[in-house]
Amino acid sequence: MKTRIERFIVPVVVLLGWELFSRSGYLPKALLPAPSSVVHALSDWVIGYDETTQSYSGHWAKDAIASALRVFAGFALASLVGVAAGVAIGWSRMFEKALEPLLQMLRPIPPVSWIPLAIIWFGIADKPAIFLVFLGAFFPVLMNTIHGVKTVDKNLIRAGSMMGATERQLLTSFVLPAALPSIFAGLRIAIGSAWMLTVTAEMVAVKSGLGYVLWDSYYFLRYDIVMAAMISIGFLGFLSDLGIKGIMAHTLRWQATTTVQGRF
Repeated sequence: MKTRIERFIVPVVVLLGWELFSRSGYLPKALLPAPSSVVHALSDWVIGYDETTQSYSGHWAKDAIASALRVFAGFALASLVGVAAGVAIGWSRMFEKALEPLLQMLRPIPPVSWIPLAIIWFGIADKPAIFLVFLGAFFPVLMNTIHGVKTVDKNLIRAGSMMGATERQLLTSFVLPAALPSIFAGLRIAIGSAWMLTVTAEMVAVKSGLGYVLWDSYYFLRYDIVMAAMISIGFLGFLSDLGIKGIMAHTLRWQATTTVQGRF
């Protein structure tokens, strides 16, 4: 109970300080809305009970679903391509020499710099947002997969070879399972990047979603809605990461068993 209480001390103090500072009049309330105002705006955006958020009232679910679909479309594509390319580069010197130089040149380019080209190529719709999400999520998955494949214990591969495993069997039955912890680490980083990029894309290339609401509210000086959108994005990002952690715990349950046995 004491540990649970300690976890809430800092957040409660921050919220109380924020509320008091906002109501002190040091800054206009419009520029720094109090937490109570943000919660009120978020509640109306979700439920739509007094229309204080005007045209957004009661439309939160629609906006959240629009953003989530873009996130998961780009994330799924990045995961498939990133894991496949990472395994190929990490396992085969031929693929490493052919693909890695180009990918390492593209990796430092910020995904937001692709926005003009994405709009030109795909127009104002979901496709440019999905493309930007893909770019943001692809490289964390790729680099962690390469690292996971390259750092597999060589004795494990030798043992598989001595048992008569073919190269394909070595890859699927030995290397990939051993690389899964690194791959999941990349997926967790990638889902956070995916949410960041979909918001950026919705600000300029899409007319729906949480990012669009955030940017549109900024133009009308509704900073309570801006903060409500930020909270919504953080909450959905947290749930997405929690889902990946759940899948990881189920998939890597053998790792926990091995760790416990190793202690004894």
